[in-house]
Amino acid sequence: MSGGVDSSVAAALLVEAGYRVEGVTLRLWDSPRRDDRVCSDHRDASRVAAALGIRHTLIDQRDAFERGVVEPFVAEYAAGRTPSPCVACNGDFKLGVLLDWALAHGAERVATGHYARIDCRNGQPILCRARDLQRDQSYFLFSLRRDRLARILFPLGELTKADVRRRAAALGLPVAAKRDSQDLCFGDPAALVRARGRGGAAGDVVDDTGRRLGRHGGVEGFTVGQRRGLRIAAAQALYVQAVDGASAQVVVAPAPPQATCLAASRWNWLGAMPDEGESVLAQVRSRQPPLAARVREGAGGCVYVDFERPALAVAPGQAVVVYRDDAVVGGGWIERVARDGETP
Repeated sequence: MSGGVDSSVAAALLVEAGYRVEGVTLRLWDSPRRDDRVCSDHRDASRVAAALGIRHTLIDQRDAFERGVVEPFVAEYAAGRTPSPCVACNGDFKLGVLLDWALAHGAERVATGHYARIDCRNGQPILCRARDLQRDQSYFLFSLRRDRLARILFPLGELTKADVRRRAAALGLPVAAKRDSQDLCFGDPAALVRARGRGGAAGDVVDDTGRRLGRHGGVEGFTVGQRRGLRIAAAQALYVQAVDGASAQVVVAPAPPQATCLAASRWNWLGAMPDEGESVLAQVRSRQPPLAARVREGAGGCVYVDFERPALAVAPGQAVVVYRDDAVVGGGWIERVARDGETP
């Protein structure tokens, strides 16, 4: 229970359904903010648990979260990559540490307020998109272990956000009107990197021919596809094409960066690998629509994703998730990107 409306309604629905429910909050990061935009607040979670008449437990995982999520995030950004810490948070903590704790304490299932579904197909549990595609969070869950899917419940998987708001209001939950969290729990990425003493190395901004256009104050302030905030005087809009942490060089060009292929590592299969030539859907950002693609395995566990039409703003460090219809087939971490038939 994060203290938000989604996990609160998920708990309420399980109580209504007759489950014996215990609310658990992972204390991962203490934000200095006290507004309702932070992604977890154990105080509100405790209030909701009291309103539902269920026990509430707070598990302190701040040190582990620092080591497993925050430190790698800072290192990736300082290297000019664009990490997705919410994947690690969801897979390793919200449905990793939490599930381990729950099973050790005699629970049979763990439920969260994620907008996703667990379906049973051919006798096997499958991770699927939520019915509300505008809220679908399956992209962030690709790293779950396949053998754990049968232990997970997503009570909101068939609901829309409007449904959830109505349920919260009808139940009189104290967080019914609470706004959704919008930001990373630890705030602005570039500011965090600099606060940890890992950023601020000046470098050149160059065009795609290598011509110097200006200077910048640290690669942590840039990501592939970025158009605003470049601080470069130009007659036309410029887009970040690549960020090189080793040389502190940022490459820009007038057109948005496009990729025809990517290479991903640390791949996790949740379903059967696509057959050679099979068309699947690949998603490279949580809020971008998926694109038709084909998948092939490379050496050393590398997986290549070939797009049927170019994908925009694909950045090393992000996750790529592959779907067969609405089911998650697998996903991995983008290492290299190629254009126009190149090999990444």
